[in-house]
Amino acid sequence: MEIVIGTTNPGKVKEYRELLADIPITLLSLDDVNLGHMDVPETGETFMANAQLKAKAYAQASGKFALADDSGLCVDALNGAPGVYSARYGGEGLDDAGRRQKLLEQLTGVTQRTAYFECVIAVAHPQQQTCLIAQGVCEGKIALEESSGAQGFGYDAIFIPDGYDRTFGDLEAHIKHQISHRGRAARKLIVMLQAFLSDDLPK
Repeated sequence: MEIVIGTTNPGKVKEYRELLADIPITLLSLDDVNLGHMDVPETGETFMANAQLKAKAYAQASGKFALADDSGLCVDALNGAPGVYSARYGGEGLDDAGRRQKLLEQLTGVTQRTAYFECVIAVAHPQQQTCLIAQGVCEGKIALEESSGAQGFGYDAIFIPDGYDRTFGDLEAHIKHQISHRGRAARKLIVMLQAFLSDDLPK
């Protein structure tokens, strides 16, 4: 079974290949199916809506099963922001480092720094346009400053998961995969895919 990973983010592609390594599927990048140019606008108002929107678009364009997720960081002191706008926080001119810096600046002097990461993964059927859906959440807090850890991507260097004193950017990959929002969603998805591959679900 081949599944296209619907993202241009190399960090996500790498994580999914690690997270789904134990099931008999072949994960293809967008470049593998000549869709590296394709960008699906995230017009949904929820993580679930955006994940399904992207998965269905990539499945239709590739003619293959397609996996897409929408995930983001929700900060309590910012009323849930950046949320679904995590990848676009601060405007198009900012890169990951700029978005992390902006968020830290927004929390200057704030002592209540609780936050959580949420991830919704959708796998779309190429003909039926139906989706398998899995969701995961990881609670934690925003660090006072960015860590020097080189692991991860996005906001990982400023997010400290509950039960740890290091950011995602400092944690070894196998630990992060166990506790992260994406890791938790992926484990739920694996159960669904195993059932699918065992013919418990219609192809």
